[in-house]
Amino acid sequence: QYRIVERMRSLGMTTVLPAFAGHVPQGILRVFPRVNATRLGHWSHFDCTYSCIYLLDPEDPMFQVIGTLFLKELIKEFGTDHIYSADTFNEMTPLSSDPAYLSRVSNAVFRSMTGADPKALWLMQGWLFQHQPDFWQPAQVRALLHGVPLGRMIVLDLFAESKPVYQWTESFYGQPFIWCMLHNFGGNHGLFGTVEAINHGPFAARRFPNSTMVGTGLVPEGIEQNDMVYELMNELGWRQEPLDLPSWVTRYAERRYGAPNAAAGGAWRLLLRSVYNCTGVCVNHNRSPLVRRPSLHMDTELWYNASDVYEAWRLLLSAGAELGSSPTFLYDLVDVTRQAAQQLVSDYYLSIRQAFQSHALPELLTAGGVLVYDLLPELDSLLSSHSLFLLGRWLESARAMATSDREAEQYELNARNQVTLWGPSGNILDYANKQLGGLVLDYYSVRWSLFVSVLVESLNSGRPFHQDQFNQAVFQVERGFIYNKKRYPAVPAGDTMEISRKLFLKYYP
Repeated sequence: QYRIVERMRSLGMTTVLPAFAGHVPQGILRVFPRVNATRLGHWSHFDCTYSCIYLLDPEDPMFQVIGTLFLKELIKEFGTDHIYSADTFNEMTPLSSDPAYLSRVSNAVFRSMTGADPKALWLMQGWLFQHQPDFWQPAQVRALLHGVPLGRMIVLDLFAESKPVYQWTESFYGQPFIWCMLHNFGGNHGLFGTVEAINHGPFAARRFPNSTMVGTGLVPEGIEQNDMVYELMNELGWRQEPLDLPSWVTRYAERRYGAPNAAAGGAWRLLLRSVYNCTGVCVNHNRSPLVRRPSLHMDTELWYNASDVYEAWRLLLSAGAELGSSPTFLYDLVDVTRQAAQQLVSDYYLSIRQAFQSHALPELLTAGGVLVYDLLPELDSLLSSHSLFLLGRWLESARAMATSDREAEQYELNARNQVTLWGPSGNILDYANKQLGGLVLDYYSVRWSLFVSVLVESLNSGRPFHQDQFNQAVFQVERGFIYNKKRYPAVPAGDTMEISRKLFLKYYP
């Protein structure tokens, strides 16, 4: 943390320190039996073993004591740039919807900040308002925001490219806000973007009546995918008006690969108008059947024309002779080939489902066989040919943080769990799905293999397919992957161009 803070300040960045939001551990009731703390509900799909935090009442005298002491210690340790974050009710329903109560909470949080630093500014995520809109009606939003003097809070309009909050809160009722692009949930691989919304959103927010917008921001849950979208958003912060996107993306390809190339420029214009142009309310959780637990009711809908991606794939491959020595080009070739393969998985899934439903065993065996024994292994070898798509690299980076062998094992288990079950029993299953060499073969492919086998068995025996039974069986596969202790290579193997070309010759529609 010292190194991060020092590095940020050396670059002229403003550090944000965490303040006390009112959450306390259960143990505080043992030390101070008289404090007024209430247990909140569970979070997401986790029970109270892993959630249900205690919230200290804002009127309790201990609130100011703890909040101010905590911040004074932090400031003593790290210095301060006078901006502090606190999110009391992020994805948690408050104990009361009474505006007076909500105002008291935010006022207590802010006073505990100014008790340690009279110049304190509170930076708060605005996610809660769009996440639970039934609770956060205008009166409740206004009360929470107005518990703090105007100008002493900055709100992050966290998902403004899809669900802006400033529009229905009269610009956060006077508190300054930052127009943020969230873009990615869970760090999923999958080409995705909302370029039109990004290109126009910040300028519309500035023109909004009595706008209190003070900046733009990027708040992805995971980076290291869809570089173009982040480049675009960062550039817009310096612009007076929206860009001409097709000409911008053509220049982007030149800058990215170090040389102009007609085929590469054409590929990027196709991607721009298709995968990168989701309109309406778009939430980027990769729903491809490839990375989801198989069932007979999987979502194969796309917001774009699949043929645009196949054509971009063809164009990129044709640019390989000229651009093949560029590392960014090879990364993009893997990424676009991976997206094409993801689309193909949906096609094979639909064939499998259709064959099963019409009791056509030969067709089921053919489609299932191609998917499990050829397409997924080929995709895995493509991903394994590039260092940035390796499971081994992901696991090694987790192990590298450890200070003992035992800790390294724990960190690896966590890294495996995060991209698969996310919780002991698949609590947020596949939320952070990744397409990595090793993971496709030993996790997704094994799941699909089991699914096809169970469907074949169902047709052979005449017994119906039961999703619940399959889920129990496949959970053993998923859990088995987390504990398999297999070591995965952290260096790539194979020729990316060759593997992509082979996939193309076999599978290009």
